[in-house]
Amino acid sequence: MKEKLTAFIHNLILYDYILFGSVFVLFILFIILGIVVRRKVGLSIFLVLFSFALLFLGPTLGYIKMHEYLFKNSVNLTSQMKLNFTQAVVVKGTLTNESKFDFQSCVITANAYKVSGNAIKDLIFPFNPFVNMSILESDVLRGETREFKIIVEPFSYAKDYNISLGANCK
Repeated sequence: MKEKLTAFIHNLILYDYILFGSVFVLFILFIILGIVVRRKVGLSIFLVLFSFALLFLGPTLGYIKMHEYLFKNSVNLTSQMKLNFTQAVVVKGTLTNESKFDFQSCVITANAYKVSGNAIKDLIFPFNPFVNMSILESDVLRGETREFKIIVEPFSYAKDYNISLGANCK
């Protein structure tokens, strides 16, 4: 847990600090405003509750939405082929930088998960892949589309499966 928290803090960018600082300033502003209008109890309680909701939800939702906007990308699966003589699956795809910035690095992950005829299980299985493999692509320029190939191994599953792709870019 300590390593994850340290990695998160180490990977913060300038926009994250601006977001966290502005949320904290708004929190203080709404607390002070709630104290100023303490004669109107309903409004004062609403402002204090709103300020605490802003303090807890603002950084989390703001971080998620800001990184979706700043590091927007799309990953398309081109082909997947299970190899006959080895326990592996070759996944080919493309990564497109749709952001207004150049990416220094992108971690592209391929996840393999089970498929069944049950609709409820098919909703749950993507959350628990049985095999995943990642590769690192460096220096993806703005608007660039880059092809990649991931070899997912060891892959010994004999039944029906699906492959999903995702990318986390910075």
